[in-house]
Amino acid sequence: MPIVRRVGRLARPERARPAPGGRTRSTPPISFSVEGHVANWTLSDGDVRAVLDLSPAGELTLEVRYAGQVLVEPSRLGIRTAHADLSTGLVPAGMSERQVEETYLTVTGKRREHRYAAGEWTLSFTRDGHRLDLQIRVGDHGVAYRYLIPWTGPVTVVEEISEYVVPGDGRAVLLPYENGRCDYEEIHRHTTVAEAEPMLYGYPSLFQAGGTWMLITESNLDAGYAGSRLRFDGRAFRLDLPDPYVTAASPLVTPWRTMIVGDLATIVESDLVTSLAAPSQVEDTSWIRPGAAAWSWWSDGPSTRDLDAQKRWVDFAAANGWPYVLADAGWNKEWMPELIAYARDRGVGVWLWSHWQHVDTELEHREKLALWKEWGAVGVKIDFTESDGQDRMRWFDAILAATARLRLMVVFHGGTIPRGTERTWPQFMSAEAVKGAEWIKPKPGKEPLYPATHYLSLAFTRNVQGPMDFTPCTFTAVRAISAGFELALSVLFESGIQHFADSIETYQARPEALRLLSTVPAAWDDTRLLSGDPADHILLARRSGGEWYVAAGVSGEARTLTVPLDFLDEGEWTAEIYRDAPGDQLATETVTVPAGGKLDLAVAQNGGFTLHLRRALS
Repeated sequence: MPIVRRVGRLARPERARPAPGGRTRSTPPISFSVEGHVANWTLSDGDVRAVLDLSPAGELTLEVRYAGQVLVEPSRLGIRTAHADLSTGLVPAGMSERQVEETYLTVTGKRREHRYAAGEWTLSFTRDGHRLDLQIRVGDHGVAYRYLIPWTGPVTVVEEISEYVVPGDGRAVLLPYENGRCDYEEIHRHTTVAEAEPMLYGYPSLFQAGGTWMLITESNLDAGYAGSRLRFDGRAFRLDLPDPYVTAASPLVTPWRTMIVGDLATIVESDLVTSLAAPSQVEDTSWIRPGAAAWSWWSDGPSTRDLDAQKRWVDFAAANGWPYVLADAGWNKEWMPELIAYARDRGVGVWLWSHWQHVDTELEHREKLALWKEWGAVGVKIDFTESDGQDRMRWFDAILAATARLRLMVVFHGGTIPRGTERTWPQFMSAEAVKGAEWIKPKPGKEPLYPATHYLSLAFTRNVQGPMDFTPCTFTAVRAISAGFELALSVLFESGIQHFADSIETYQARPEALRLLSTVPAAWDDTRLLSGDPADHILLARRSGGEWYVAAGVSGEARTLTVPLDFLDEGEWTAEIYRDAPGDQLATETVTVPAGGKLDLAVAQNGGFTLHLRRALS
């Protein structure tokens, strides 16, 4: 166990021991001092340090540092409830500690095997007989904390005081959350903290101070609370709840307030949001299968109402090894059983669209979800969930339990971000919560809506949070990026169900793209950021089994990117290269490369490329 160092007493020396990531920890992970009702705690893991301070007024603050760099200046903590203000007048009442070490598996994600290790401290405070526990974890390149209120009976929170004071000269990549309802479908703003507009911002928020990056978000949200966002007042990013109050039975437990810190590779590769989530509620996951899906609505909306058109999409999916088709809004219950049977005979599973209000009650779960399962549907896409409020979180808990019971996979659209959901409910495959391809459908006279930086921003923010149903590889979209960059999205964007959204004719006219899209996985065994910057470029490697895929995209001028191949196992590898060609076309070539070598590739303006790497045959 970690050693507690108290001021004024001789501390027992701590023996050096392995720490997360293979580091050796040789300094105490906590120091603690008390003078009257004033206390200070310093918690550390490697280069990550969290400093908690209790002022003479009983107000608690948190400071976060990485390798000496201050990322979060002293920032208020606390909760106000209907019965007590637990943000001031706090008195220390005890401390407990433990080491958290977990290994777990997920069906989807940037990797499927996970390890999490962190020190956890629970600091207890009282005020006028009311108790507040602050639980904080430091480890796995992050700091996370949450509140526990262990009273008798229900607890009503009227305000959470949590805030993040980020140095004003730091870079910021922020997502406007403008309608105050549940809006993650905006374009990120690249600015500094000092120049950021005072308004609401959605998770996750990305910052850089000095050479260190920090991503702020939350994890492990359920019906016991509401999803939060950040309100910037010009000084601090203050946690903002969508409801006037939140009520839960005691002990009330908030989501984890989560900070991932380190370099950009640490951010992009992090499992922390997933690791902080509750363990899986599904024992047998053999029926949950990630994969690609053909989706007709984007290119041909009326096709969703036409059985023959849907059969054609089934045939296309089967011919290209895509395991699924999505029948979106407009499908007919009179012919759906026939379509599902037709698809099953061809090895293709059918997903069904539904408005969330059509599966809003336990009766509808029994009458609709169970019926669709009886037909043979493999999953449901549930749309227009549009709330971060506690009532909608109750609905999410109910629908996730129902789909798990019926063995139906699920995707959510028109709503909130995942917060580690794919660990707790592994049949959850993806969520929209992104300004995706739906907004750039072709239309006469339409100008490109997204700059190239939009795609980069998502790779460093939203997709770090969890699976993202952008519906990529729309070559006929009104876009500013090249065809090569568009194709690279199939690797850059992770989603347990990857909906490829363009028309059959478009894909058939680009056989190079179809070749890659017929092999690219939807779930991964490893993910590594090779280089990048959210305003400039990304070079990302992902592994599935013994094969690697590397994807790149740039914002701005044409250039040459160098792909380091030191992530490959020893030997020679065959690299299939998919890159831009004149006229917004694609070209392919195959080369042999050695592990540990480098590959220099020219990239067009706002362009990109994809590599598919397999061991060379001897």
